Amino acid sequence: MAMKQLMTGNEAIARGAYEAGIRFAAAYPGTPSTEILENIALYKDDIVAEWAPNEKVALESAIGFSYAGGRAFASMKQVGLNVAADPLFSFAYTGGTGGIVIVTADEPGIHSSQTEQDNRYYAKIAKVPMLEPADSQQAKDMVVAGIQLSERYRVPVLIRMTTRVCHSKSIVERNEPVKANLAEYKKNIWQYTTIPAVSQLLRKELEKKLIDLHKESNDSPFNKIEWNDKKIGIIASGIACEYAKEVFKKEASYLCLGFTNPLPMEMITEFASAVDNLYLIEELEPYLEEQIKAAGIHCIGKDKVPNIGELSPHILRKAFKGIKRELIPTDSSKLVHRPPMLCAGCPHRGVFYVLGKRNDIFISGDIGCYGLGALPPLNAMDTCLCMGASISSGHGVAKAFKEYNIEKRSVCVIGDSTFFHSGMTGLLNVVYNASQTITIILDNRITGMTGHQDHPGTGFTAQGKPAKEANIEQIVRALGIEQVRAINPLNLKQMQAALEWALAFEAPSVIIARWPCALKKLSAKDKEEFDGCFTKCIVDQAVCTGCKKCVRIGCPALRFDKQKKQAFINATMCAGCGICAQICPIEAIVS
Repeated sequence: MAMKQLMTGNEAIARGAYEAGIRFAAAYPGTPSTEILENIALYKDDIVAEWAPNEKVALESAIGFSYAGGRAFASMKQVGLNVAADPLFSFAYTGGTGGIVIVTADEPGIHSSQTEQDNRYYAKIAKVPMLEPADSQQAKDMVVAGIQLSERYRVPVLIRMTTRVCHSKSIVERNEPVKANLAEYKKNIWQYTTIPAVSQLLRKELEKKLIDLHKESNDSPFNKIEWNDKKIGIIASGIACEYAKEVFKKEASYLCLGFTNPLPMEMITEFASAVDNLYLIEELEPYLEEQIKAAGIHCIGKDKVPNIGELSPHILRKAFKGIKRELIPTDSSKLVHRPPMLCAGCPHRGVFYVLGKRNDIFISGDIGCYGLGALPPLNAMDTCLCMGASISSGHGVAKAFKEYNIEKRSVCVIGDSTFFHSGMTGLLNVVYNASQTITIILDNRITGMTGHQDHPGTGFTAQGKPAKEANIEQIVRALGIEQVRAINPLNLKQMQAALEWALAFEAPSVIIARWPCALKKLSAKDKEEFDGCFTKCIVDQAVCTGCKKCVRIGCPALRFDKQKKQAFINATMCAGCGICAQICPIEAIVS
């Protein structure tokens, strides 16, 4: 008898990988996909799970495993597929020997991403089959079905998740894993090499596969019609179908789509012809609507359903029924604005405090929790584009300053995991094309923003095995940077001196700000290198004059009493980093 368990969508994807007989999985952490590989990594006896330096490497590693005949898996957040798009498009032509499933976890609403995008279009333009789960059970089942589909047609299968499916929980029926043997690899350059003469043939083969996959879509159990009142018919995919059912209940009939590339046009046509009014509900873009309207089927979609932000039953009620959500009356004037800020004890705070005091530098930021350095009160960042772009775009800024004789310097700020992800090539470009950038690598010894996943610089693998630790200073020097200095970023004098040192060079330089994340569980090696025994700071009320300089570092442990006109420190939050004590001009803060 199959066991049932409450699982998040991410946990269910991991379970599906196990049940499908997948033996290799690779990923780069990114919300809302991170927990997928973390849960796959728990199947240590059955699946090799790896954190890759970036999504492109993750997918290419999985592709290699597939070429060799094994069942493989890769997962990433929506912007991660932008990084991995190059191998995806080519692999759609060649296919593998063993099956392969790729998960893109989209994030409607931009909860923790730099953009909002609908990756269903990747499936269409790459010409690969796509599945969209609406709940955790479907998430698990689609991994198993995806592997089978992949091997049947020798194509990668894309599974498009969204935040709500990734993180919400529902009941999942667990089954025993299949035992998949290694498929036999046979050398065939006419299948596996994307040189033009081969690709021209593979392109034609791919189109033939899409014809067969169209039939698969029409026959797929993941595409289901539920007949109720036929005055309204609703076509939806993924979680949007659950939202629609919550709003319309038995007032409408439903075509819930889970196999969405190629679309099951015969099923759609049959459904549309049987209802009086056809609504399309999807998150985010009009992916379904464009194709259905192109087939000559009249429907109502994005003229009522927004294409910005995460959908909800409340949004649909308002859009289709004019019913607004009843809220408890509040006086917004009394709500205190609480912007996000760096944690108490964050080693990045000292770096941004020093940078923010200058007006002769342009600060090019990057993706990570240190993006918060752009916000008040630190105000220490000019730009933040995408993973690894700080160094490359900072190089362009430096070139512009030189070209137009602007007396400013370009400072690039990047985290350790982001440096490994896509910063190294940017730094190589700085050396090759000779720009006077100052690169500050915030080495907090972990992938901080996504929840402390290991990376090549931590000395551990995704499954906790000791690994060769990538040395950032050695890498930087190997790339051609001659001026390198490592500092303790909690020491403001060190940070200030390092910045002045770097500004003195008419050549690229690198400052490595090396100190663990305040929330990191220190390894034995960490404990040897870093003195983590801090004493909490307090404000001597007899000395404090209420100048407020300490609160301008944006530490959540620091408060200002407006009645007493003095600063004080929340002892339960203080991490004892001592930055506030270094800033206080009258030494009113002591430890």
